[in-house]
Amino acid sequence: MFSAHSSRQSADRLDQMAFLTLSGVSYAYTTNGQARVGSDLPNLAFAADVSAPTSNRHFRWDAVEGLTTADTSSIAAADTPSWKMLVELKALAEESFVKPIRMDGGVSVYNVFMTPTALSVLKQDTDFLANIRNSAPRSNDNVLFKGSDSYYVDGLAIHSYRHVYNTRRATTKWGSDHNVDGCRILLCGAQALGFADIGMPEWTEKGFDYDNRQGIAYGKILGFKKPKFASLESGTTEDFGVICVDVAQ
Repeated sequence: MFSAHSSRQSADRLDQMAFLTLSGVSYAYTTNGQARVGSDLPNLAFAADVSAPTSNRHFRWDAVEGLTTADTSSIAAADTPSWKMLVELKALAEESFVKPIRMDGGVSVYNVFMTPTALSVLKQDTDFLANIRNSAPRSNDNVLFKGSDSYYVDGLAIHSYRHVYNTRRATTKWGSDHNVDGCRILLCGAQALGFADIGMPEWTEKGFDYDNRQGIAYGKILGFKKPKFASLESGTTEDFGVICVDVAQ
């Protein structure tokens, strides 16, 4: 039988690998940019399948120019997420034939993931606040009053999650002087990530030194891979269902 702690730890590692795969970041790093020490994640068979975002699926946000060519060294402290960024990002996804998720009632939605810090900055953007206020009921049911971690507006489901890749613990930050903390926002449509989940996990305990020392082995057959197909818009092979946008936070 698996303990609640082991289940939570396993789920946490799966979440980390999923977001690193979507972001195109090696398992040799944690989702906050720190190098892993003593971890077997970089040695997994599918760790070599993690690939950088393709050219037409990777951008950075420039507070003046808008969405532009990805380059973490060009990010400035002012290049934080905003309502304007979300509007441009959705338009880009639609024009790039990134397939949205079809919800009940025929509504199409893209999931947008960012760190809690990035969302806290977005919630201070006046245009974003105005749209949330006007799209939600004027009552205690308004998500702004509830302190929700998810916001639904203009066909975007905006979520904050701690395992979105960021540079909070990274040795080298972003920006020309390597002193800007940032995060890699993910817009995910349908089939953004492939996940193989085969069989139940195995947990084995064994005693050593007359049971004075316990050894525990945990095993699970699984794998992650980011689907890639020829883009109808560019004619090049691109990540199928995810767009990455680097921002300051």
